[in-house]
Amino acid sequence: MSAPWQQPDWRTRESLLLAPWAMHGVDSAGRVHPEPPHQFRSPYQRDRDRIVHSAAFRRLAHKTQVFTGYHGDYHRSRLTHSLEVTSIARTLARALALNEDLVETLALAHDIGHPPLGHAGEDTLAELLRDEGGFNHNAQALRIMELLESRYPEFPGLNLSREVLDAQATRKKDGTAPPPLLEAQVVDASDSIAYDTHDADDAVELGLVSLDELLELPLVAAARDRVQARHGPLHGVEARRAIIHELVDFQVAEMIRDTRATIDALGIDSIAKVRAAFRGAADQPARRIVAPSASLAAGKRELERFLFERVYRCERVLAVRVPAQQKLTELFEWYTAHPDELPQGFRQRALTIGVRRSVADYIAGMTDRFLEHDHRRRLERG
Repeated sequence: MSAPWQQPDWRTRESLLLAPWAMHGVDSAGRVHPEPPHQFRSPYQRDRDRIVHSAAFRRLAHKTQVFTGYHGDYHRSRLTHSLEVTSIARTLARALALNEDLVETLALAHDIGHPPLGHAGEDTLAELLRDEGGFNHNAQALRIMELLESRYPEFPGLNLSREVLDAQATRKKDGTAPPPLLEAQVVDASDSIAYDTHDADDAVELGLVSLDELLELPLVAAARDRVQARHGPLHGVEARRAIIHELVDFQVAEMIRDTRATIDALGIDSIAKVRAAFRGAADQPARRIVAPSASLAAGKRELERFLFERVYRCERVLAVRVPAQQKLTELFEWYTAHPDELPQGFRQRALTIGVRRSVADYIAGMTDRFLEHDHRRRLERG
């Protein structure tokens, strides 16, 4: 008899731990370019490792989450945001008996398509490419996965599992992907929880809004009340951090409770029923199974409106955003006029996909600081 610490292989572990509505690795549709199974890693463990070891993932450390041009060590980068989403998503996945390896892969990968300069960079590239199909970070992530990230001699891209590619395609919201697995729904919900609460935290840290202004929102005030009921009155940074923690914890707990109730109410006992619920039927509306309650969704919308009006579009943020966008535009047009200066792979792809799209692929892969450096090198010499 095996000792208790001797772990069974991943197939046995999944069969023991995962619910029937979870995606089991043995049921994966495989990869675009077939590969033999790994000796001891599941398909989604391999996918996670391919994301973590990719250049696109490493570059997230120096890509702005929201606050372009603000120096400091506190506010989030794309990398720290992705790690926070992964933390939340793993909690949800474990509580719902989902495939944590798949969830972790999707969470770590969900932002790898973002260009430098946060939403400012994406808006600029979308405008520059308006006649070439536009630019969308979710579609760009899929391009990285399938084409741009070149690490293996046998195939282009990372050759991830079809479930990972389908989940990323779902984020494009163009109707071409199959209905999302619960693992993909968990990551979307976790992303929403993370950016709402952590953008608010960063905005207060940077002095763009005050904690008192945030507390005018019922969702935040309710979190403050729960914190005070447990700890008594808190002030300053201690209060802010406790409230942010409570905002995350409350949303996660409610989503676990509501998702379990929805699974029971809909009789979900297979992936087929997960997909059917998302499509809807004549006698049943389409729905995500992992979703906030009506009251929580209303509170989140109010918080998001506040952030959009008071933070994302405030004068201080826009004052930094506009010159940064100008530099990206100037660099884009410089490379369009000088395609021979692109790295070899991008020059080669330009022959088939066009110079402007290939330039966009190159610039989208830059970090904020590399864009700044390259702009000085190319356009500020002499």
